[in-house]
Amino acid sequence: MRHLSATQVARLAGLDPGARPYYRALADRVRALILDGQIPIRVRMPAERHLAETLKVSRTTVTAAYDLLRERGYLESRQGSGSWTALPDPATTADNPWLSTDGDGLVQLHAAAPPAPCALTEAMTEAVADLPRYGMGNGYDPMGLPALRERIAARYTARGVATRPEQILVTTGSQHALQLVFGLLAGPGDPVLVESPTYPHAIDTARRRGARIVPVGVSHEGWEQDLVAGAMRQAAARLAYLMPDFQNPTGALMEDPVRAAITGAARRAGTTLLVDETWAELALDEVPHTSPMAAFDTDGRVISVGSASKLWWGGLRIGWVRAGAALIRRLATFRASVDLASPVLEQLVVARLFDRLEETRAERRRALRTSRAALIAGLREHLPEWTFEPPRGGGTLWVRLAEGTGSAALAEAAAYHGLRLAPGPWFGLDGTLENYLRLPFTQPAQVLEDAVVRLRAALDHGPLAAPRPGDSLIGMV
Repeated sequence: MRHLSATQVARLAGLDPGARPYYRALADRVRALILDGQIPIRVRMPAERHLAETLKVSRTTVTAAYDLLRERGYLESRQGSGSWTALPDPATTADNPWLSTDGDGLVQLHAAAPPAPCALTEAMTEAVADLPRYGMGNGYDPMGLPALRERIAARYTARGVATRPEQILVTTGSQHALQLVFGLLAGPGDPVLVESPTYPHAIDTARRRGARIVPVGVSHEGWEQDLVAGAMRQAAARLAYLMPDFQNPTGALMEDPVRAAITGAARRAGTTLLVDETWAELALDEVPHTSPMAAFDTDGRVISVGSASKLWWGGLRIGWVRAGAALIRRLATFRASVDLASPVLEQLVVARLFDRLEETRAERRRALRTSRAALIAGLREHLPEWTFEPPRGGGTLWVRLAEGTGSAALAEAAAYHGLRLAPGPWFGLDGTLENYLRLPFTQPAQVLEDAVVRLRAALDHGPLAAPRPGDSLIGMV
């Protein structure tokens, strides 16, 4: 099928004539049909005039709906050629839920970000007291403050991989670290292997570099090492982005024999491994001992990325890269095209928090275990048809929805019930993973209990049963 008639679109949309605002309802419905696969990609939509006549609305209404779909990235239009359905680049569209803020009044279940720990206030006070000692300089240190680099290096050494401070580059968050590594090592057309599902911003970063993305599957059961090795070899992958520690979103933990095998396969394929360890400190249950993947590296091809955001607080915006000293110097030089250095005060705060590492890990484990239990109990009571495997660490559930349930349409309905969700396609490529939903358990237990009730209502009734303006939203904090 290369085009749709106005009659076909009207029948597929099935809109209530009283829907208000009608243009938004039409755009939302067409978007849902595209994501569900009922309207294929690269199909020409009917002319605005014809669709307006069929729907018995003004042409202005259909024009507004088409404009909204174009803004969201679901339509592409060319003068004289009409409008064609498309899938958006999630990094650049206004429909990107990662750009949403708490100001919309919705429970932010699209973000797996915990609140600040108790230790933060004391660490900040001490950091402010430390700050005057640094005020005599210009505040620019592209490598990061020595005090923080020493603590990060010491932590890697304690985890089983000897590390010197000159092997550490402090960045402005882990996303900044990914941008630096991709920017230095991956160019247009270079094959880059990523897990599927994976961290959405890694996909965005690879796309912005013009890389050719090569997906390889991962589930809660883990990685098939022969598939990963085969994909690296067959694609001649220049870079492979992996999350071996409580993988986001599946929660899978890669055991040491698999880490060793994949690192060896990367060596034979000539692939550099970019290893995201953002969740590495957050085991919630007893798990097998694992070493950083860098412990299996014999030729400097493992680059490790870490972050203060999950163990401590995302508002600190401090991350780091661990690699060979020569590569770290190259990355520090390259970052000058992005920024000059990370904020001094935030670095001092994180240095102080490293002194409270075990205290913070214990606090996080208690809170996340409680929230995980509340979310699992709620899902099993209210949504027993959904399936998932409770993760042994991290902060997210990767949920498979019942047959026939699309996560994109559910996310649309959930917004009317006070929830902002991250549907499965955000974690994959080309609209895949529509039957999955990532649910974080980084919110307080009572918020998650209420959220599950709202999820059930959204699934059963869609936007029709939405709260009216002014209705109380329990737990909307």
